[in-house]
Amino acid sequence: MTDTHVIVESFPVGSVQTVLSALQDPVRLEMVRRLSNAGEPMRCGLLYDTINKSTATHHLKTLREAGITERIVADGHTYARLRTEEVDREIPGLLDAIVGAANRAHDGD
Repeated sequence: MTDTHVIVESFPVGSVQTVLSALQDPVRLEMVRRLSNAGEPMRCGLLYDTINKSTATHHLKTLREAGITERIVADGHTYARLRTEEVDREIPGLLDAIVGAANRAHDGD
């Protein structure tokens, strides 16, 4: 992502209810888990396996509007970035706890 023409779209971090509502969906939780484990922005297509692109777009929009992720368009590719610092500033420890539980559940499968 070294392109000089980069577009970033993000929203303020929502209330705890808004963030938890966005994370309660298993698809969105898996997207956040993958982003957290990657530790860097990921191409949106790598965040889902079993859903179609339009459904994935809806889920990514929900996460973005809750302030959990941001969309980055660079070099004609769309990436998602987990806004860990921003969410932690507003709701300390939430992402660590939720992603940790999701990782333990995933490893148990």
